[in-house]
Amino acid sequence: MNSVILIGRLTRDPELRYIPSTGNALTTFSIAVDRAFTGKDGQKQTDFFNIVVWGKSAEYCANYLAKGRLAAVKGSIQNRTYDTKEGEKRYITEIVAENVQILEWGDKSERTSNSSFRSASSNQNDNVFEPEGLDSDGFRALDDDDVPF
Repeated sequence: MNSVILIGRLTRDPELRYIPSTGNALTTFSIAVDRAFTGKDGQKQTDFFNIVVWGKSAEYCANYLAKGRLAAVKGSIQNRTYDTKEGEKRYITEIVAENVQILEWGDKSERTSNSSFRSASSNQNDNVFEPEGLDSDGFRALDDDDVPF
């Protein structure tokens, strides 16, 4: 079984690309995940993971995630190799995301925390979950009937 769930903050803005041969969307970003324990020196330990998201979920992540935003990622670990322009072989380990949930929501240019979240899932139907009735900032719009006073 190859399954991983991570919660961390983006260390850089997502990068969206399209594969020329297929037109498939691909977004990459990295997250910093704190360990549950500290090191011998008392310092907090953090691991950094490269994340890969495909399809409509990739476009969703590129549009709504930003550096510093808290996100949950569910997926699998993948190892691969590639050759550099100089002919050197490089090895990379990355998380191929099946589901990404934004745990902090706000304008992409500012970091705002609230309890709303959105999710991007990569599956055979490539569904993207977006709760209905949310405005562009991720907050639920209220009608006069919703206000209790």
